[in-house]
Amino acid sequence: MISRLQPGSDSSEEGGLPALSPPQRLALYHRPGSIVLLDDDADFLQMLAHALPRHWNVEAFSSPQSCLNYLQQEPPRWEADFWAQQKIIERWLLGVPLIPQVLQYWATSPQRYQLTKCFVVDHLMPGISGLQALEELIEWPGQRVLLTGDEDESLATKAFNQGLIDRFVAKQTPQLVPHLIEMIQKLLERPNPRFHQIWSATLSPAQYALLRERTVAEDLSNFAARSFAEWIIIGEPFGILGISDTGIASCVQLEPASKLHDLAESARQGGVDPADVEHIRAGRCVYDFEWQQALGGSRPAVVTPAFFVGETGSLLAGIHRIDESIAPPGPLSYRQWLARTWQQRADDGRPF
Repeated sequence: MISRLQPGSDSSEEGGLPALSPPQRLALYHRPGSIVLLDDDADFLQMLAHALPRHWNVEAFSSPQSCLNYLQQEPPRWEADFWAQQKIIERWLLGVPLIPQVLQYWATSPQRYQLTKCFVVDHLMPGISGLQALEELIEWPGQRVLLTGDEDESLATKAFNQGLIDRFVAKQTPQLVPHLIEMIQKLLERPNPRFHQIWSATLSPAQYALLRERTVAEDLSNFAARSFAEWIIIGEPFGILGISDTGIASCVQLEPASKLHDLAESARQGGVDPADVEHIRAGRCVYDFEWQQALGGSRPAVVTPAFFVGETGSLLAGIHRIDESIAPPGPLSYRQWLARTWQQRADDGRPF
């Protein structure tokens, strides 16, 4: 019997991605990001800012110029972050171990959470329309949502078809806030094409093909979203490196079923009990020797219970928590960063 991580309900692939598109809706790299709101109606803005989920960092603006100034400063910071990750891959190709680099990047780059992933802007504002504001953000790489009046629907549809916005929604929509939250959540889950290209370099064609199996992609996407605030899928060793919102680092070891014989043989040579070797061979367990080597060999390799991912029986997974001596939770905690950001906003006297 095949055990599923979590049945997926939405296997559709988001549009606008390059030819080498992410495996279904599974992001090879995902992290939290900020949401920016712009609306000249201060009462509506305050209601919306307080209604959005508390685990989102929300920056709200009633002044179009202040908002544009804020967002126009971000492209160089996005670019610097892309290059920081690209340098990790370049050093890995030269023989520098990958996982310690990723953990170091996570621990020393909390500013990445500040980068805005989604911008929600009202179209009907005095002096400048929402679309005019968006035209000032040609280089800004995030997702764009336009709030419209009913009479603006044809204009918004045209803007969507031209690729100027990613979504639009009328303010008069029944249950506007839940609808908008769902819309933003889907946009936040979209794989970023450039990050995808960076991390796909670590995957072999066979690994990539496994991740493109529909139910495998669904299961891993749902599991990662439930378990991690941030994650990267890597190929050497094959699996998911992730951190929870409290900074707990874990890895999900992925093993192709076709490699179980080799894995069992490796465990046998490592002195694993013969019964456990047979469990590995049968797909009931995995042996984390490669992960421990990648982490610096801080503890002996162990045998861990495994489960099948997807419906085809082609891929197994085992979960390992990374020792806190290697990845202390404090510097990795999104929740702590968010609390500090809220406190700084209060200290600065910002209303939202």
